[in-house]
Amino acid sequence: MQLSWMLVVGMGATIALIIGIGVWSGRRVQSAADFSSGGGKAGAWIVCGAIMGTLVSGQATIGTAQLAFSFGMSAWWFTLGSGIGCLILALGYAAPFRRSGCTTLLQIVSQEYGPKAETFGSIFCSIGIFISVVAQVISATALLTTIFPLSYLAAALISILLMAFYVIFGGVWGAGMGGVAKLVLLYATSIVGGILVYGLAGGFGSLMETLETLLASSPLGGLSDLSGVESVHQRFLSLVARGPSKDIGSALSLVLGVLSTQTYAQAIWSGKSDSAARKGALLSALLIPPIGVACILIGLYMRGHCITADEVSALQAMGQAVPTGLMQIGSSAQVFPVFVTTYMPQLLGGVVLGTLFITVVGGGSGLALGMASILVTDLFARKSARVRESHRNLRVTRGTILVILLAAVVVALSVPGAMINDFGFLSMGLRGAVVFLPMCGGLWWKGKIPSRYAMASILAGPIAVLVGSFLPLPFDPLFLGMAVCLVILTVGLAAGRSKTPATPAT
Repeated sequence: MQLSWMLVVGMGATIALIIGIGVWSGRRVQSAADFSSGGGKAGAWIVCGAIMGTLVSGQATIGTAQLAFSFGMSAWWFTLGSGIGCLILALGYAAPFRRSGCTTLLQIVSQEYGPKAETFGSIFCSIGIFISVVAQVISATALLTTIFPLSYLAAALISILLMAFYVIFGGVWGAGMGGVAKLVLLYATSIVGGILVYGLAGGFGSLMETLETLLASSPLGGLSDLSGVESVHQRFLSLVARGPSKDIGSALSLVLGVLSTQTYAQAIWSGKSDSAARKGALLSALLIPPIGVACILIGLYMRGHCITADEVSALQAMGQAVPTGLMQIGSSAQVFPVFVTTYMPQLLGGVVLGTLFITVVGGGSGLALGMASILVTDLFARKSARVRESHRNLRVTRGTILVILLAAVVVALSVPGAMINDFGFLSMGLRGAVVFLPMCGGLWWKGKIPSRYAMASILAGPIAVLVGSFLPLPFDPLFLGMAVCLVILTVGLAAGRSKTPATPAT
């Protein structure tokens, strides 16, 4: 596409604003505690910004529009599940997390079951978070290659460079303050996008009529097994269009993922009080789901007006005519950015693209911060006393973030056409299978479950999720992983606590 200078100015100014906030916030960071948890000084809005700055990311925006392009309303589960997870985090877990005296979720597990449980949990949790970091890199790369004539590699490297700047200087303060600014811009973007879709389509009824006309009576609908108006309605207006077990499993993945992810717990620990932490999580629960609705509307509108390069190739291979009057896009991951560049005024579109990009950047950087905190606190510091020194810990954490982001580029380059939200659901489910039930045992069932059963759960649960994701199961693999964990821990609970207590974490 030919770039407008107004679009570039709007995008550049927005990115510079958020990056500037991240760098400025770095002046508050004097120690590892300031970096990882804001020194426990954050108010409700900073807590909310830190949660949403990571949770409302490429998966919640670009990924939701992409999924809505193919499956309609069922794409809402990422933001709806995120909101439910934040609600439960606020009401059930914020105060217990803070009372635990820990700085990572795996330390809660370690206090109850010993350092080996923490070590293995840290490894599997880090794998789960890393999968989500890869999703952010894919989202950012899709956005940049839509706007600029960049190679996939160049776009990916630019993406992680900005992710590094966003979080390395400010840690939780950078994620939190940047998250608040991003929240304001993102809501403005969502409102404008929703209003624009409504006006362009002539109302939701007309939007659905366009889909019916295109998909119910053309070869394009045949590619998705859509053979009539009723099948179009069933696909695009159903919350379980991909199947109840898959979509409900996806929602459960989000809920458990929010409760089991270091990044969101870190935001809770950054609060200056239990009340501030709880209010920050409640604000997130209220504000996240509506963003998904706006992204779904954009995805539905673009489904009625676009065709992907893969769809064109498939129709031609079948000897079918390609429907006329449709805009061709490279992939469904480009649905949101192409909508912005095509239908929005250029300066406003630049601001929106800048907001989208920094949304993805903030998500990737916040996840990388959470993963680095787990690795440094739960693994590296246990092996080296030097890493436990405050300023050395800070340097090691920042270096670890850079390594994580570079590794994410390598993986993203190997799967450039992947469905973004599939990565998100797998990532959240994996984290939940590792941490959730053992963590609950450490918070509420102290002394009830022998350490060996907790270890078995931490090892078997995520392995079951990973294996299940490659099998033709009639349900989400998260159910398999959680069932395995529940059976193991239930057996452990029945067996009773072993006489030899777990070795305390150091």
